[in-house]
Amino acid sequence: MNTKSKKESPENTKSEDSAALLSEQDLLKMGENDYMNAAQRAFFKAKLQQIERDLIKNAGETTEHLRETTLVPDPADRATIEEEHALELRTRDRERKLLKKVQQSIASIDTGDYGWCVETGEPIGVQRLLARPTATLSLEAQQRRELKQKLYGE
Repeated sequence: MNTKSKKESPENTKSEDSAALLSEQDLLKMGENDYMNAAQRAFFKAKLQQIERDLIKNAGETTEHLRETTLVPDPADRATIEEEHALELRTRDRERKLLKKVQQSIASIDTGDYGWCVETGEPIGVQRLLARPTATLSLEAQQRRELKQKLYGE
């Protein structure tokens, strides 16, 4: 019986310092009663913050790269450079969207909603969150949503 309103018992609460020492294996070994305890929340918050830093760094590098203007007389070379820039901009646009999801996930950790399916209220699961830290749906809810989209084109 895991619900968002469940109070953490003292044995489920760990300090932020010890939480930083957790590995993925440690998370996977924890039982259902430990789901989204302080240690797990701290692990995922650190993971999401690292993703956020990496995305922001990539965006800065792209800006610098695009500012570098190279004058190339050959039209084919110019077209290649423009295509590379367009590809880089599409990649950054996807990363911008991911950055927004990462920031929303960090905010949901702070509010205590992280790790719980927004549709069903059930646990998303540690394995799914390790694979996709920005997940907001349980695997079953995500599968239902994708099936609905496939059938009805929504």
